[in-house]
Amino acid sequence: AVWCPLSPTNAQTTQLPVESPWRLAVLWDRVTLTCQGSGTAGATTWYRDRKLWRQEGCDRFTVTESGTYTCDRPGSGISPPVRVLNDQLVLQVPARALLEGNMVTLHCWG
Repeated sequence: AVWCPLSPTNAQTTQLPVESPWRLAVLWDRVTLTCQGSGTAGATTWYRDRKLWRQEGCDRFTVTESGTYTCDRPGSGISPPVRVLNDQLVLQVPARALLEGNMVTLHCWG
């Protein structure tokens, strides 16, 4: 049996937020994707690298493989893509908006 936690239902279109303070998602950050939308909960279809990956699955999971992910919920459509990397060298910048003159912390992982 698979337990699927409930997802928020107040979004009008399907969204795929990434729970990470960094703009670029990498596997070692333990990236969690949550498919949110006004469509039918529990009827989520997942795609990885534009191919059908999981059908009628959970609305939330932790990514274990690199790739470009989208989700589809009947009634609210396909989400924008989220790219998750597992490269040998990755430069991460904060997910928040940056302005010229701001101090910024960069993460270089290798």
